[in-house]
Amino acid sequence: MLLDGKVAIVTGSGRGIGREEALLLAKHGAKVVVNDLGAHFDGTGAPTATPAQEVVAEIKKMGGQAVANGDSVADFKAAKRIVQCALDTFGKLNIVVNNAGILRDRMIFNMAEEDWDAVVAVHLKGTFNMCRHACEYWREEHKKANLLNGRIVNTSSDAGLLGNVGQSNYGACKAAVAAMAISTTATKATHPGQPAMFHARPGSTPPALPPT
Repeated sequence: MLLDGKVAIVTGSGRGIGREEALLLAKHGAKVVVNDLGAHFDGTGAPTATPAQEVVAEIKKMGGQAVANGDSVADFKAAKRIVQCALDTFGKLNIVVNNAGILRDRMIFNMAEEDWDAVVAVHLKGTFNMCRHACEYWREEHKKANLLNGRIVNTSSDAGLLGNVGQSNYGACKAAVAAMAISTTATKATHPGQPAMFHARPGSTPPALPPT
């Protein structure tokens, strides 16, 4: 299979797009860390492991391997634990799909500071946190001559690329993660071992399964 022997993390994969990404990666042979905090779509509510566990059960039912993880990408140390979960469970990491996100849609003149900060924390800082820890791991492995050919997929959106009413917080983050993919990929020229990075948006054909 295309991804046989590869290990992937998909953040925010308990529901929606992330769930489908996790299932597709598993279908193609990857071992998957299904990360999801389990809170409401706006980030409120008590965390629950149920959504991630349900996706893990689906993957195992079709013969794949997966583990649930409930850490928050918005927390720098917790994001490192997500990476460590892949290493502890499956021994390595090849692919990171940054999909975790929340929505706090408001017109700019009604938007509370908390609504801005919460969305930025998950979408933008969360993407940075995951990229930072994964890239550090791949760099250290490259120094050991362990070439893992890492891949990162950042989830963007037309709200960031074209704009959408009431989504200045979300749109700003989605434009930023697309820019992050471009900037971070540029480091490959000077720092061998760094991953190829892509940005995908719903409705497009994302490079979610690049050769690794």
